Order: sequence, then structure tokens, then C-alpha cells
Amino acid sequence: MVDLTTLAESVGELEEEEMLDSLKKVMEDGGGQAAEAMAECQKGLDIVGERFETGEYFISDLVFAGELMSEAVKVLKPALAGETGTNMGKMILCTVEGDLHDIGKNIVRGMLEAGGFEVIDLGIDTPAEKVVETAKENNIKIVALSGVLTIAIGGMRRTIALLKESGLDVKVIIGGAPVNEAVKEEVGADAWAYNPQDTVRICQTWATA
Repeated sequence: MVDLTTLAESVGELEEEEMLDSLKKVMEDGGGQAAEAMAECQKGLDIVGERFETGEYFISDLVFAGELMSEAVKVLKPALAGETGTNMGKMILCTVEGDLHDIGKNIVRGMLEAGGFEVIDLGIDTPAEKVVETAKENNIKIVALSGVLTIAIGGMRRTIALLKESGLDVKVIIGGAPVNEAVKEEVGADAWAYNPQDTVRICQTWATA
């Protein structure tokens, strides 16, 4: 068993070498602690967010933290994918119209792919019409909408409304900094997620229902 007690701190301190060293040890040990290691990395990302809010960290630190998380997903992905070994089908992922952030979305994409999904990533600032068009073309049953800015709530609301108007039978999950249970109810989503692990778990539940 690999000692993961310092992993969250490594990410929180933006110590790339220490983080990668721990993750490589997890993989060398057979990858059985991959999900636990990913959860610790998420805790570290939370530390970075808190330090940004207090002014200790800056935008550049947030960007670097996102890059660290992408690296973590890359290292752990073989073990995370091995946990399912199942093809979960296609789904859509995007940052909604009005929001240009993609760090969180890219991390979630890596986790979803590791979880067995074929992710159609529509990128950032995605119009509702593009989501609906892509869903129709690919017989999509699950859509994940991401946003970092408060303005993203409006984009989520418009996208979900258009999906419902189109008559598509899809489940929608939302995530990002401004999202909580109240926002989920406000925009009409089926679920919301605090972190990538929850996103994957919920989407897998839908895919296998």
C-alpha cells in the first residue's frame, strides 16, 4: 500500500514532482489505490481554490493546478479505466455559452474517458443549439454542462430548456464553481456534481440503468 497522506498537500503546494512521484508509486503497486489517489488530488485542488480566494494564489496558480490535475488523470487513467472495463457509450461534455473556462471540463473529460465513456467534447462557449444538434446526430442520452462563472447558469438554463423543447430523452448533469442543489433545481438539470468522481459515478449509473 502506498502512503497517500501527503498527496493532497503536494497538489495544494503545487509540487508537481512530489505529486507525480506518489502517483507513479500507486501505479507501480498495481493501481489499486487509483480512485483514492484521485480523490486526494481533488482535495489538493480544493486547497488551491481556497488559497486563490484569500489572495495567496493567483490565476497562473489556478491554471497550473489544472495542469497538475490533467497530469494526474493521465498517470492514473489506465487503472481507473480498469475499474470499469465497460463501454458506457457516447455522451456530450461542454462549457456552456458565455463561459470560456476549460480547465475543470478537461479534467472531467479525462475522468469520464477513464470511466468508459466516449466523450464528445464540444469545447467552451458552446451554444445551446450546438448541444441539441450534436445530441440528435449521435443519439446522445447523457449531457454534462460545465461552467465557472455565474453567467454560466443562464447558459445552462437555456441549453436544458432547448433540449427539453426538442423532445430528446437525455439526462443532464451540471458542474462547476457556481453550481449547487438550488442551481440544479433552477435550471432544470437532473443532477449536479461537486467533483469529477461524482460526475463519473452519476453518469455511469445513468448509462447502466
